[in-house]
Amino acid sequence: MNEFICGLSSLGITLSFVQLEQFETYYRELVDYNSRVNLTAITEYKDVQVKHFLDSVSLVLAGIKGDEKILDVGSGAGFPGLPLKILFPDIQLGLLEATQKKARFLSEITAKLGLTGVEIISQRAEDAAQNPLYRQKYTLVTSRAVADMATLAELTLPFCALGGRVIAPKKSDIEEEMDRANTAVKKMGGRVFEVIKIALPGLEDGRKLVVLEKISNTPALYPRRAGMPAKTPLI
Repeated sequence: MNEFICGLSSLGITLSFVQLEQFETYYRELVDYNSRVNLTAITEYKDVQVKHFLDSVSLVLAGIKGDEKILDVGSGAGFPGLPLKILFPDIQLGLLEATQKKARFLSEITAKLGLTGVEIISQRAEDAAQNPLYRQKYTLVTSRAVADMATLAELTLPFCALGGRVIAPKKSDIEEEMDRANTAVKKMGGRVFEVIKIALPGLEDGRKLVVLEKISNTPALYPRRAGMPAKTPLI
């Protein structure tokens, strides 16, 4: 995994043999499962290393700790949650994925990778965020390529504990998108903490990490019922 290893070295990260084997297994199982169930359009070995694995691990630039309780909203094929779990085996990880076929893959790949401390939550974010088991329970919430920031704020911040963070990977110019999201971020009890530019080998395409901080409790009426955050974002 030369491309992945090169990118990790830019982050000051060295993987053990076991971790490298886990990423190799992840790749093989992803491609095999993808032949039956549409998980991703990116399947070439080099592209998966950079655009899935390295892109996921780039979240360490926002200061992820090894004892975090993390929720990956709209996890899909497990990005960025599972690469972070391989990197930090002690984190407690929730993978939220409403599509049953994708949730089944997440369950199978978690078992094949020998990962513990992973919960697969097969629900919509709007429903799960109203469940006391998950609401305001996570120190870090992330979501990759799921929605515009205004919608994403409503789907992620309700899961954040006070003092917790949302890390949202984004690409290209996001100034206008962030301006539209201000109302939603504030209503969910958050604030924009920082925007981090990513410059890693193979990821020189304007990628950024938008970091939101949870500074007050999310009002009980949020998130709204399923589909509303996307149809009528709070802008």
